[in-house]
Amino acid sequence: MKMTKVCSFVAVMLVMILVCDQFGANEAATCSASQLSPCLGAIQGGTAPSQDCCARLKNQQPCICGFMKDPNLRQYVNSPNARKVAGQCGVSIPSC
Repeated sequence: MKMTKVCSFVAVMLVMILVCDQFGANEAATCSASQLSPCLGAIQGGTAPSQDCCARLKNQQPCICGFMKDPNLRQYVNSPNARKVAGQCGVSIPSC
């Protein structure tokens, strides 16, 4: 049960990070927390995020506020590890 919450948190946080870094995107991002799966290890384990993780976070950056509004995802997006990963990827978390 605890691992499920951690996985959900990681997914949400990754989505928020991607949404925040998409200010200059030409195409609209399709909001999907599952797109942030490459970031799970970094969020759960505290390891450095991969290039794929960072690219996906940047792509999902416009979705972060939407993820924060979802009660199931909010806690994950606001987690310290998720914020750390976002910072390492150069993605800012918006205040929604």
